[in-house]
Amino acid sequence: MAASKLLASTLRKTLTTSSSFRRFSTAAAEAVAPASEPEDSMTIKGVKISARPLYLDMQATSPVDPRVLDAMLPYYLARYGNPHSRTHLFGWESDQAVETARSQIADLIGASPKEIVFTSGATESNNISVKGVMKFYKEKKRHVVTTQTEHKCVLDSCRHLQQEGFEVTYLPVGNDGIVDLEKLKGSIRPDTGLVSVMAVNNEIGVIQPMEEIGEICKELNVPFHTDAAQALGKIPIDVDKWNVSLMSLSGHKIYGPKGVGALYMRRRPRIRVEPQMNGGGQERGIRSGTVPTPLVVGMGAACELAKKEMEYDDKRIRALQERMLNGVRAKLDGVVVNGSVERRYAGNLNLSFAYVEGESLLMGLKDVAVSSGSACTSASLEPSYVLRALGVDEDMAHTSIRFGIGRFTTEEEIDRAIELTVQQVEKLREMSPLYEMVKEGIDIKQIQWAQH
Repeated sequence: MAASKLLASTLRKTLTTSSSFRRFSTAAAEAVAPASEPEDSMTIKGVKISARPLYLDMQATSPVDPRVLDAMLPYYLARYGNPHSRTHLFGWESDQAVETARSQIADLIGASPKEIVFTSGATESNNISVKGVMKFYKEKKRHVVTTQTEHKCVLDSCRHLQQEGFEVTYLPVGNDGIVDLEKLKGSIRPDTGLVSVMAVNNEIGVIQPMEEIGEICKELNVPFHTDAAQALGKIPIDVDKWNVSLMSLSGHKIYGPKGVGALYMRRRPRIRVEPQMNGGGQERGIRSGTVPTPLVVGMGAACELAKKEMEYDDKRIRALQERMLNGVRAKLDGVVVNGSVERRYAGNLNLSFAYVEGESLLMGLKDVAVSSGSACTSASLEPSYVLRALGVDEDMAHTSIRFGIGRFTTEEEIDRAIELTVQQVEKLREMSPLYEMVKEGIDIKQIQWAQH
């Protein structure tokens, strides 16, 4: 025990004195006090960056809360037992820590700890839910209902099922990104085995009417799955009010560690799945493999903190989002918010800037870490499939930037992001002949372009 304390203390000293270590207030605080920051710039992946950028990509991932790291460290250094070891103290204390984390996660969503299954993340939870349910009930149920704006892993799981002979209905959404409840109800058939609708969209932040969808599914006796990775800890979740049978959760979106997630599986009425991974039968046989105690402890601690601080975080993030939007709109015209303004999570601000090329804007914003959509699909130069589903014009879909605001974002960062975004948009518009024409009063949508 003494040795591990000494090791932990040495680690902390090394981390805090290391020149590469950065404080948690992220880049704005760094800009205020660049203590031992080297003067020269850095080049990463061929891009020259003058200093570490501001981080505004919270939907891709969030930094680990220091309090979460404190909870995790003992399970790396001293209490490193396998939670499935039944014969000694190391196993017992790890098992106890895993069960505590299970309770912390269940508490945040109004579930029983027995309904929580640990996985490697929301992608795995979505795969178990979509494929697992349909394969278990395959004799009677051959149809899935989902939306066109789901996360890639849900859409790809559905495509996988189609290749195996199942049928899938991909529901369109309105211009605000919200699913039409009448269309949803009308698409459910006697052989529908699952309805899967994401709670909070990762690209545009819109919140679906979960209680209403849950009511429809309950009335028609169809299991309801939701990908709640972006909703957990950010909006109030109650599995009974939402009437969900399955819910996918992720650790690293709520200031917890990467590589851990959870799946909520209702016990009454019981939902069954076919396991997607075979092995030692851990997690009630649904997800075999050793449960990673430190990661699970981190996710549990993150959920407990989220429950305590959700109201405070929401109020603060809402104020920062308004500051960002008003700041940009005060200096630029042609700025459009993608998705519903009323029904959205405040930490996700997806904006399109007219007459600007999105990739050029992203490259120009090297000092702000933002994205043009989902981190899982932003490697593609195609406009976002989520924005296309909203009916956004292709040119506007190409100019979308997602600003992700979180617990550690500061007012200074927002102000600096406004300044840099405005500068870059103005610079690109100066080079745009289309913007010149619009300023002269020409309606560019009426122009008949001819090929030469």
